[in-house]
Amino acid sequence: MENFFWTVGVIFEPDFGYSRRMSTMVNALITTIDDVYDVYGTLDELELFTDAVERWDATTIEQLPDYTKLCFLALHNSINEMAFDALRDQGVGIVISYLKKAPVILVHAYTSKANPITTEGLEFVKDYPNIIRWSSIILRLADDLGKSSDELKRGDVHKSIQCYMHEAGVSEREAREHIHDLIAQTWMKMNRDRFGNPHFVSDVFVGIAMNLARMSQCMYQFGEGHGHGVQEITKARVLSLIVDPIA
Repeated sequence: MENFFWTVGVIFEPDFGYSRRMSTMVNALITTIDDVYDVYGTLDELELFTDAVERWDATTIEQLPDYTKLCFLALHNSINEMAFDALRDQGVGIVISYLKKAPVILVHAYTSKANPITTEGLEFVKDYPNIIRWSSIILRLADDLGKSSDELKRGDVHKSIQCYMHEAGVSEREAREHIHDLIAQTWMKMNRDRFGNPHFVSDVFVGIAMNLARMSQCMYQFGEGHGHGVQEITKARVLSLIVDPIA
């Protein structure tokens, strides 16, 4: 339900029902794969899974443990379903080549701790529209504010809060205030770009990017809203938005 709540907040217009269904499915897959890389998988298992995703061949998964087989098959089937829908409904066949690249980029991002990002990779990212960059920064920082302490307890890498504490020699409270300031500054940049600069993407896409930033602050406002942290708050918001208006 949290995944659907995210999607409704990001793209709520009635015309985009199919997009909400597909986005909810993708969000659920990303959440599951994120847990596999962060919590459950060993390094050897994750390397095998990463290789399987890169090859995009279901016949290569026999050596994977069952839980990663399930993840791969769900991912494989979901991508193929979206490609089938695009070909059937819009006559667009080339979309599969782009859809297959998305999970490859995702799993390589998760393994970047073992294989750090290159200078060439950073240069490539610079070509992305700023509206994507600002939205992603707010999502990342809001996520850190909401759940960095829980992730550190299970041995995850330091987040923006801890990095700033080490860099500036400040307390956690001061670091959190600094991250809040960075989010406010990033919102100013995004609003300036939204209304002041031309875009090479549609207004719908720009709206989705901004709504993603809004939803990230909603989900992580009081802690880990997408998980076990503040389930009652998220549940109350879901009921208020989806169930109670109908009742």
